[in-house]
This record gives sequence, structure tokens and C-alpha cells, in this order.
Amino acid sequence: MFNFLYPYVFLLLPLFVLFNRYKPSHQNSYYLPNIQWLKNKPLVKNNIDALFVWGMLSFAIIALAYPVHIKRIQSVKNNALDIVLALDSSGSMSLYGFNPKEYNQTRLEVVKEVVASFIDKRTSDRLGLVVFGTYSSIASPLSFDSKAQKEIVHGLRIGALGKSTAIVDALVSSIKLLKESKSRSKVIILLSDGEDSASVAPLNIALKLAKKYQIKIYTILIDKTQSNMMELIANASHTPRFEAKRKADLQAIYKKIDTLEKSTLSYQTIAIAQPIYSYFLLLSLLCAFVLLWVRRERVVF
Repeated sequence: MFNFLYPYVFLLLPLFVLFNRYKPSHQNSYYLPNIQWLKNKPLVKNNIDALFVWGMLSFAIIALAYPVHIKRIQSVKNNALDIVLALDSSGSMSLYGFNPKEYNQTRLEVVKEVVASFIDKRTSDRLGLVVFGTYSSIASPLSFDSKAQKEIVHGLRIGALGKSTAIVDALVSSIKLLKESKSRSKVIILLSDGEDSASVAPLNIALKLAKKYQIKIYTILIDKTQSNMMELIANASHTPRFEAKRKADLQAIYKKIDTLEKSTLSYQTIAIAQPIYSYFLLLSLLCAFVLLWVRRERVVF
């Protein structure tokens, strides 16, 4: 697509046409006695001359109008999410039987497999990791580096942060990661297998902070039927409460959350103007040079 930044320059063209048509016509005559052999011959003006004259003027006017080639490029804008995975590594995560197909797998080993698979699917989102036992710790800041995130998950050890469970403290740590986020959606996926037994931070403060920073919290309780703390958190966040009795349930839960919290791609078209006036300026100069050469050949002294 072509366009002109200064189209009003084309008004010069009809002015030149009018001037050429109505310009005063006169010819100076000189009388030189006794010089019969000298004859004054003007430049020959023919259709070829006119063609090059008007070509030179036309191309120069087009160049002055600043022609541009409009190139439209479709760009993709990724509306990514910021997600914090808060994982329980307390002593009770060492229990067996959560995976009926491999009974000797501990709860944490199953969780690490399922979470790693979830991370693989969130390639467009920033993920952060919080691990908790008796204490809570930020294992990874928000990052797009899914490979590093999985390495951290696979390296988790039971009881590394104590054998008790500090659910609320983990929630506060997760909020710290997300409070400065500019993402349109901020999510915490809080996984635990028990009640809170070690937190220092009050639950009501954590919930107020989550509401203040517009953070959504999904709770996943594994291998238990009830947890008052997890239920309170889910109710305050107005999100579904998830319970997993076995590995297959946990896989289904993360798949469900994956569908609930999707990144979106928006498309916008960017117009890039590439100036091409130099080509027309070159054509104008070319016409001028050809015109000069033709007239030079026709001058007779």
C-alpha cells in the first residue's frame, strides 16, 4: 500500500500546467548588418523535449509529496499469567500409597512428577516456587525459565524446611512474590496434605493481602478428606476446593486449573512507513540529464 505524507504538494502540478499554457510568448529580434553567414537558430522543441521536461517536474513533485510504502505487520501480544506454586515438603509428605500403581512412591515424589508436567504446559507464563514445612521459603522468583523451575522441583527434599506445616506462612511468601506483579491475572496454587501447625502469620492478614493485590488462590488437599485451613482459604478466594485421593486425581486437578487459567494471545497490526521518495527524485534527475544531453546535441552555433 502506498501513501503520501504531503499530498498537497501535488497542487503545484496544475500550476505548472497553467503557467506553461498561458505564459506570455515573445521573441527578441536582433539585426546584424553585413553578417549574412550568421544565422540564429533556437533550440529545437519537440514532443520528446516536452516529455522529459514534464517527466522531470512530475517526478520531482512526487518526491516532494514524500511517498511511502505502508507495510503492515501483525504482531502477537502475549497476556501472560503470573503463577506461584506453593508446595508442601513437610514430614507427612513422606507417606506412601498415594500412587496405587507405584505404592513405594512418596506423596512428594508424586507431587513433583505432576507439578513438573504442569510447568511444561505453562510456557507462556511466569512461574514462581514457594516450598514450606515448619518454615516457608521462596525457592524461585517469577520466571519464564521452565527448565530451571523443573530442576528446582525435582530437587525438593522431604523435611528440608522442617517436618511441621506452615500453610499461612507459605501463603504470605507467595503473596510477596506476586504483590509487585503487573500481570492481568495473579494465581497461587497451594498444595498441602494437612492442617497448619507452624505458621506465625495470622490467616486473616494473609487473606487481606491476597484480596488487596487481587490474587486468586487455588487450594489442593492431597490424601485427606478435610482441612479447615484450606477450606477457609478457598472460601475467601471464591475458588473451588480441590481434593486428591490418588495420583490420577492430582493430575486431573492440575489439568483443570490449567484450563481455568489460560494465557491469551492478542493480535495487533503495526503499520511501518518506508520512504521511497529517493526513487522518484532519481527519476527526476535522470530526466533532467537526458534533457540536457538532447538539447546539447541540437544546439547549432
